Amino acid sequence: MTAETGRWIRNFVDGVFVEPDEDRGFDKVDPATGLVFARVHEADSSLVDRAVAGARRALDEGWARTPVRERAALLRRAADRIEERFEEFVAAEIADTGKPVTQARELDVARAVANFRSFADVVAAAGQESFLTDLAGGRQSLNYAVRKPLGVVAVIVPWNLPLLLLTWKVAPALACGNAIVVKPSEETPATATLLAEVLAEVGLPAGAYNVVHGFGGDSAGEYLTSHPGIDGVTFTGSSATGSHVMKTVAPRVRPVSFELGGKNAAIVFDDVDLDEALTGLTKSVFTNTGQVCLCTERVYVQRSVFADIADGLAERARRLRLDRPTDERTTTGPLISQQHRNKVLGYFELAEQAGAKVLTGGGIPQLGPELAGGSWIEPTLWTGLTNADRAVREEIFGPVAALIPFDTEAEAIALANDTDYGLAASVWTNDLRRGHRVAQAMNVGMAWVNTWFLRDLRSPFGGVGLSGIGREGGASSLHFYTEPTNVCVQL
Repeated sequence: MTAETGRWIRNFVDGVFVEPDEDRGFDKVDPATGLVFARVHEADSSLVDRAVAGARRALDEGWARTPVRERAALLRRAADRIEERFEEFVAAEIADTGKPVTQARELDVARAVANFRSFADVVAAAGQESFLTDLAGGRQSLNYAVRKPLGVVAVIVPWNLPLLLLTWKVAPALACGNAIVVKPSEETPATATLLAEVLAEVGLPAGAYNVVHGFGGDSAGEYLTSHPGIDGVTFTGSSATGSHVMKTVAPRVRPVSFELGGKNAAIVFDDVDLDEALTGLTKSVFTNTGQVCLCTERVYVQRSVFADIADGLAERARRLRLDRPTDERTTTGPLISQQHRNKVLGYFELAEQAGAKVLTGGGIPQLGPELAGGSWIEPTLWTGLTNADRAVREEIFGPVAALIPFDTEAEAIALANDTDYGLAASVWTNDLRRGHRVAQAMNVGMAWVNTWFLRDLRSPFGGVGLSGIGREGGASSLHFYTEPTNVCVQL
């Protein structure tokens, strides 16, 4: 589909889709083909004002006081409706990102459904702490906390897993009674807009969910994060953008939840099941073309199995199928944009200048004419680099990893922790005690043993260092999206 068909992706403000201003639009490009398939209506500051005002009105008119059981029921209806419109969401996700249809079905849209159901269960089962305190003279006091919605929450989501990460934030925020203004990435506006239709269909009050499209600086993103009517910001994206958002929010001292970048390590010990480790590493390095904050970009391998892992992983990388996203056999899609591809290619050059040996990949694949204009790149593996090299220290966010040997457990831990980031790590070993010991020694928010990306949505999710501030997931999400008022009663 091209822009000439007249398709617009519109803003959704205070319960209605806003008719686009022809002078405030930008092209949405299919990353797989490079072709424009729609125009996106860029919100101006007045439209962001209307969105925030609508959200405040929804809170004041009763959404914040809606009983928990009713909010949980609405989330479950939303999950049901996404399932009913499942293939529409799949198509929108593919058009936005170019990711393979199998991933869009099995990960992105399936997790959107799970996010709504999981947080409906979490909020319905949540309790409150209370403390009975003995006082002098035989008296007692009772303290209990009442959790209230945070208020109007700015939800800013990235382009790599746009629907998954959107619903990861929207579901708990709505479950807690907040009103939301979403700013999706300008690269991936479609599924946030489609979700607006679903939430209206299941009876969410007008204004409780708003979508404003645009860019960051001097556009919808900055208008939203600097708005005095915003009570909190939840953001997933790059560490540099997160730092900028923090500076914007700081004068008003609003709470923030940041899930930022990662330069994640995997440690492979020589007692590992090689086939199991290679299967896991193939997923952790190349899933979503490496465009997942949790992906592995540093692989530390014990020296005695280094050649086996290097050769095996390179062979599996060469077997990946880069093709049309709608082909069920496709395993790997394009990068999100030509701009991002240029960034990744820049790291390819830096790695080779630093003396890297390219085991596989290292360039742009030659695909058919239908895909020639897309943002494709080859899955790439290097050896010969060290922790001192930029390609090993800086987040690349592509289908790429450096393989580095080690000799001892202590050395592996030191290498893995030698980073400014601290999001995730994975440990591959058949020694159960070593698995626990090394995973706990990682300076990260999440560590896996003999697996990757396996999630219980009740567990805390987030990182340390340049990888973020705060945690979401389960009770951690409820704590961020609410503010407690402690009530003390002398009995």
